[in-house]
Amino acid sequence: MTADRNADDIKQLGQGYYWQDLAVGQRFQTFRRTVTETDIVNFISVTGMLETIFIDATYAHGAIQGRPAPGGLTYGLIEGLIMQGMVQGTGLALLEVHKKMLAPVVAGDTIWAEIEVTSIRPTSQHNRAVVASVIEVRNQHGKPVMAYTATRMLAGRP
Repeated sequence: MTADRNADDIKQLGQGYYWQDLAVGQRFQTFRRTVTETDIVNFISVTGMLETIFIDATYAHGAIQGRPAPGGLTYGLIEGLIMQGMVQGTGLALLEVHKKMLAPVVAGDTIWAEIEVTSIRPTSQHNRAVVASVIEVRNQHGKPVMAYTATRMLAGRP
């Protein structure tokens, strides 16, 4: 790199979208993430969700094939993918979330999400906007496993 290069010419890798870069109806897809046994054990341990269905492999009595992941883990993994790809450095606050679990996620499943921007409402102060979206989480078979709406506060372009 040369010393005379203007820092404004260099793009930040992983930078999220400013609210002005989004449009209602715009759709995104996250990367995929395989849920592991270690993810489940670490999550239930750190959160204290030591519920029988998560710690006793014989408990489900065949109702769920495999080691089920808590819905909170599925949500957290997807939000992590959204953070890394959509709102890194531009997300100011998560304001509201409404979730619905549609099918179990078990160790070995690979999850990903589709996001659709449903509204953008610029605020009157500080170059920011309230952005709402619908997120549908799917497994490796394309089957929906979770659906939720999220409302976030995003920064505007500097």
